[in-house]
Amino acid sequence: MNSISVRALLVRGMLAGLVAGALALAVAYFLGESRVDAAIALEEAHSHDHGGGEELVSRTMQSTAGLATGVLVFGVAIGGIAALVFCYALGRTGRFGPRATAALIAGAALLAVYVVPFLKYPANPPAVGNPDTIGRRTALFFLMVALSVLLAVAAVILGKRLAPRLGAWNATIAAAAGYVLLIGLAYVFLPSFNEVGKDFPATLLWQFRLATLAVQVTLWTTFGLLFGYLTERLLVPRAQPARAGSGTAERAAAAAR
Repeated sequence: MNSISVRALLVRGMLAGLVAGALALAVAYFLGESRVDAAIALEEAHSHDHGGGEELVSRTMQSTAGLATGVLVFGVAIGGIAALVFCYALGRTGRFGPRATAALIAGAALLAVYVVPFLKYPANPPAVGNPDTIGRRTALFFLMVALSVLLAVAAVILGKRLAPRLGAWNATIAAAAGYVLLIGLAYVFLPSFNEVGKDFPATLLWQFRLATLAVQVTLWTTFGLLFGYLTERLLVPRAQPARAGSGTAERAAAAAR
């Protein structure tokens, strides 16, 4: 793939990421922000006796411009990274066209980057979690993300190396089983945190976590579909209309032979 195609794919990836980020922003605003407001109200009621600190950034700014900036920048960034991964993966993952390759990358990224770490360290709303452990929890979450991504890459490499001996299907099953086994070991040996207070509503916690999951599913699904469409238009040549008289000329040439 030449540098012009890579540049064009990178631009399309960032554009698809921007659109995906916009849709994810809508989901985050309409599904997640009301749960955040409810959790903040509980936190403020609980900290009323302890004296709350001065708010550096207003809640309105956080839920509008701050949220939009974070989600859109994240969408553009992951779009560019995924486009570069696509440039490497296209043609190396079997007989998959641009759309299928884009869908595979988006699905794998959703699983490895978010779902697997989320199952070990799920997102928490305000008022949940000990402030003294937030640094450790954040570091362990990103460690889980790094482990998941590295093990996913290793599983792909292992599957490709086993394919000539085991066949594509058996090699895929073996590589996936290895990934699940190692992730399971990480789940067991990495520390867990159970810092949800007894007075925090379980329904609100569940709704908040589902909302964060919905944001990521929207982001990666939109990106996979849109980026696949854009790359197919770029890389797959469309059929050209037959020129007038070309059929007659071909028939004449065939008769002459």
